[in-house]
Amino acid sequence: MKNGYWQRLLRIDLTNREIKKESIAEKDLKKFVGGAGLASEILRREVPPRINAYDSRNLVIFGTGPFQGPPIAGGAKFSVAGKPIITGTFGDTAAGADWGPALKDAGYDMVVIQGTSRTPVFLHIVDDDVELKDASQFWGMDTYETVDGIRKETNDSKLSIATIGPAGEKRVAIACIAVDKHSFAGRCGLGAVMGSKKLKAVAVRGGQAAEVNDPDKVRELIKKYQRRISDEVKKNGFRAHGTPGLCETAEGLGDMPIKYWEGDVWPEGAKRLGAPNFTTVLDAKPYPCKFCPVGCHRKIRITEPPEYAQEGIGPEYETLGMMGTNLLIDDPKAVARGNDMANRLGLDTISVGAMVGFAMECFEKGWITTNDTNGLEIKWGDPKALFSLVAQIGNRQGFGEIFSEGTLRAAERIHKDAVEIVAHCKGLDFPSHDARACISLAPTYATGTRGACHFRGGCEDVEMGGFFIPEIGITEGTVKLFERENQSMLAAKCQDYFALLNSLVICAFMVDGGGMSFTAVKDLFNAITGWNYTINDLMKVGERAFTVQRLINNRDGYNAGTDVLPKKMFKPAKEGFRAGKALPFEELMEDYYALRGWNENGEPGKEATKLLGIEG
Repeated sequence: MKNGYWQRLLRIDLTNREIKKESIAEKDLKKFVGGAGLASEILRREVPPRINAYDSRNLVIFGTGPFQGPPIAGGAKFSVAGKPIITGTFGDTAAGADWGPALKDAGYDMVVIQGTSRTPVFLHIVDDDVELKDASQFWGMDTYETVDGIRKETNDSKLSIATIGPAGEKRVAIACIAVDKHSFAGRCGLGAVMGSKKLKAVAVRGGQAAEVNDPDKVRELIKKYQRRISDEVKKNGFRAHGTPGLCETAEGLGDMPIKYWEGDVWPEGAKRLGAPNFTTVLDAKPYPCKFCPVGCHRKIRITEPPEYAQEGIGPEYETLGMMGTNLLIDDPKAVARGNDMANRLGLDTISVGAMVGFAMECFEKGWITTNDTNGLEIKWGDPKALFSLVAQIGNRQGFGEIFSEGTLRAAERIHKDAVEIVAHCKGLDFPSHDARACISLAPTYATGTRGACHFRGGCEDVEMGGFFIPEIGITEGTVKLFERENQSMLAAKCQDYFALLNSLVICAFMVDGGGMSFTAVKDLFNAITGWNYTINDLMKVGERAFTVQRLINNRDGYNAGTDVLPKKMFKPAKEGFRAGKALPFEELMEDYYALRGWNENGEPGKEATKLLGIEG
């Protein structure tokens, strides 16, 4: 079929050691496109509501879309979906490196993993040769050691490998999936679900090519947009400095986390952590995923002090926020060290930074003492506290074991008032963006189908003036900072658009930072598939995916009563850009529900789901 798909998935039953190749119906691809969208629908159909994340009936789904076949800028991305323990409902995450194209080149669009293995295994895919192999020798290794070990054992240096580390093996709630020692499917804790299934890694390589509808047009468009994105990121500094270039801007607008969301301003810290200082101090260079002209990942080199020495993947904006300003640590080398530890253990750097910030606040309040921590002082600004807690959390040892099921569960064990200070939605810790600064994030976080997430929306970049989508009415001036008008519309449209991007799958930095237009995305999609979708058709794909995810949330017990923000978000700043500004949360949610057509309980109605073609 010349539509960019194989229309084939691998189904792996770990309990029975069965491997099946199944067809994907074209009608499902036309409705959900692939990636996180199609994975959402598979989860809705196959995973019972309210089951424990470590139930063998839970799935881990690796998904690609039509953009993983041709050499498209941003097309190295792929999605992973399942039901994580941290939220107990829909969860998805994404990574890049080489893995997405490798799976597509092996002849598959998706891998659906079910059941639980009795012993550690890794999945080995090389074209039609698919095998579950013993992973006992890799169990206990960190993520980097595992990649090297599997390549050595298989004598195949070209394998792309998605693996968990010790945190995933020990079912730490915020365990991530590391890819090729380069990219990380970080959020939601799906690495812990892999660990519960005794699945150490999925290693893949392929030598095939999915046929597209119009090869000449696809080549023409790829060349055109590759050049356009390359020119844009050189001009705006994204290529030179990556996401650390955002630090000073975000802090200046009150958008960066400071002292676990209790602080208002820290320009000196943001300047030290951000570019250009970050680039100079860490000798940072672009480290692109396959086909990417942006290179948002940073390859760094630290030679001194000896305890910080490293060479490899460095921290990005989110980690600089959560392990840096969030903890009042302003040394980029210290953050790089914490980032490297988390990456090797297989921990989400956002959530582990949040956990350390929460612990520091509890220590300051006297809710945690050195009697609880075996003598460790958890003080603001102390890198040693960061390193100690990252190691303890990732290895599920010492005081860090209290975080094994997430920050919210830890708070319940620490103090009767501690739950009220946790910055989360649905149990997922806040990322490095403040809903009091960019207020469209308030409904985005509160209704986020995987919990608090800026990158399942991207609306904060619209508010800060760096990203627009004119094809759907999002232009400069559509919203104004701190003003209610159009903010909920912005949130809903961005949620749908980013759900589409995660279904195609394409890295959001191609459109947000790289300047690739929605029209360009549409033209590429149509040249690949031959389906002649309009902008409206594609937005419906995104809305359909988001709605299916919301339906999963609803049946798992999330509704209007849980569409809330933590207390910290209702505390106005005393100084800085957002000083004295109150968040009009109730009004924004009223607007949002009306736009979505949800009932007063926060549920999509039957008429809405029927119009979107959602069955059952």
